[in-house]
Amino acid sequence: MIIFRQLALQRGGKPLLENVALTVHPGWKVGLIGANGCGKSSLFALLLDELHPDAGDLDLPPRWVIAHVAQETPALLTPALEFVLDGDAELRQIERDLQAAETVHDGARQAELHARFDAIGGYSAPARAGKLMAGLGFTTEKQEQPVAEFSGGWRVRLNLARALMCRSDLLLLDEPTNHLDLDAVLWLEQWLRGYPGTLLLISHDRDVLDNVADHIAHIDQRGITLYPGHYSAFEDQRAARLALQQAAFAKQQREIAHLESFITRFRAKATKARQAQSRIKALERMERIAAAHVDSPFEFSFAEPERLPNPLLAVEKVAAGYGGRRVLENVNLVIGSGARLGLLGPNGAGKSTLIKLLAGVLPPLAGQIETGQGLSIGYFAQHQLEQLRPDWSPLRHLQQPGERASDQQLRDFLGGFGFAGERALDPVAPFSGGEKARLALALLIWQRPNLLLLDEPTNHLDLDMRHALTLALQDYPGALIVVSHDRHLLRTVTDELLLVAEGRAQPFDGDLDDYRDWLNARQRVADPRNAGNSNGNSAVDRRDQKRQDAERRQQLAVQRKPLERQIKKIEQLMDQLHGEQKALDAALADPASYEDANKAQLKEWLLQKSEMDRQLAKLEEEWLTLQEAWETVAPVATRPA
Repeated sequence: MIIFRQLALQRGGKPLLENVALTVHPGWKVGLIGANGCGKSSLFALLLDELHPDAGDLDLPPRWVIAHVAQETPALLTPALEFVLDGDAELRQIERDLQAAETVHDGARQAELHARFDAIGGYSAPARAGKLMAGLGFTTEKQEQPVAEFSGGWRVRLNLARALMCRSDLLLLDEPTNHLDLDAVLWLEQWLRGYPGTLLLISHDRDVLDNVADHIAHIDQRGITLYPGHYSAFEDQRAARLALQQAAFAKQQREIAHLESFITRFRAKATKARQAQSRIKALERMERIAAAHVDSPFEFSFAEPERLPNPLLAVEKVAAGYGGRRVLENVNLVIGSGARLGLLGPNGAGKSTLIKLLAGVLPPLAGQIETGQGLSIGYFAQHQLEQLRPDWSPLRHLQQPGERASDQQLRDFLGGFGFAGERALDPVAPFSGGEKARLALALLIWQRPNLLLLDEPTNHLDLDMRHALTLALQDYPGALIVVSHDRHLLRTVTDELLLVAEGRAQPFDGDLDDYRDWLNARQRVADPRNAGNSNGNSAVDRRDQKRQDAERRQQLAVQRKPLERQIKKIEQLMDQLHGEQKALDAALADPASYEDANKAQLKEWLLQKSEMDRQLAKLEEEWLTLQEAWETVAPVATRPA
């Protein structure tokens, strides 16, 4: 297990952690959350022995193998698949030792090494590496491509695949979904749920945290508080905790006011001097309770566009691509003034291509695009961060020629994005990725566009900023088209989905759960193991084929029945727990529950809620496992003869 004992850490003279006491048990999957700059990455550096605590102790099992995603990828000529296989250090060492033993004809040593190679799954390692890479979006051709030929985002994926390839005891992942498409995120979630070791996951994606984490470690005010359950459970527990803290704070403030009033009134009176001094000492000894504070540092909104033509854009029979290579064909799209579209599609299918086409960055190869009079496009993509002037401040970026707003108005606006006070005057060069993303968004919003095109806008943004962006987009009066792996953002700011796949862009009739099912079905079709083996030979008697099909359906039905019984049983238990949870939430929402007379009862309710959340999380995991098992036989079992 991992144990922090009264640990303290500083970086650059700034205290990040103080008096941290935390225990992480083997096999736990812990989501590590907190504002940007609070010390999450520094905590990983401690675990990797790249930093040392300023006080306290960190205990880590000495034989644990730790896997993490490297920050840099050298421009190697090594094929990508071989680079990923290098993530299993023991496998590579055995290969080297085998080669050495073969050179000296040491048969005994070769036998010993082959046995160990087999024990660690060495013979299936290339297949496992290929499966990892396929899940992260690498085609068979790309797996053979030299590392040096990949872009920065794809090299990040390579490093992630290499970390997953390592047979580790502890896996450290710092925002692993930042450079992934939604289909890769869904695959990664499934992989992480099955990971047998201990996982520490830094993430600002609430869906990932809900679907993977069984504990949440929240860094706040230089401390770490551990909450059982997933992210949604954390939000409920923290709300209850803060309510208790605020009630205790209010009570203490009343007590302080009473003591101070007594001291003020009787300090000068000889007959009361001793009592006054006693109360002064009581005040000095009192451990002060801080007021509960959860306000987001970010608050902004979109101004009303100067004009809002309808339609804003009309795309007719458009083809798009690069250098004559067509990625999309026959795209027909009318974007009205109130459009709110989310783009879905597999990796490389053309989502970013469509965004660039609409933004005017990519000219059409065929067809035509008509723009409404007064169209003003706000386009956000990751390359916008690279276009920021490193020597300019946030304020300087807004002070463009013709800008009529005063410096104070500009600074007030920037304050809503976390650039308050002198921070608005600091050069951009040392800013973090999250800070640069916030600034790029601020510049975009200041332009007052009537059509927003957002390509992965939440990359590098923490939970508070994502929440603020979501609220702002919900009230945005213009049209919106967004590509994002953040399912919470897609669910809350879009009302239509467009599927980009197989060279087409077409309306998707369903929600994000339906899209996940579509991806799974597509994967099953693409998997050679699911492909038919018919060669068109009609020698097999049709009646025999029907009989075989009937027998197969009967066998699968037998397999399904116990699964269906288990699924039904778990659903009944979940319904029961949800009912109890609803009643408990109602009790916790009652302000009277936090009065002193109900303190014991409140404590009991909070413990009950924590246990309910744990049970529900366990049942949901069991339900998902059973459902997946059922789905593996259902498509064949229900197929018509």
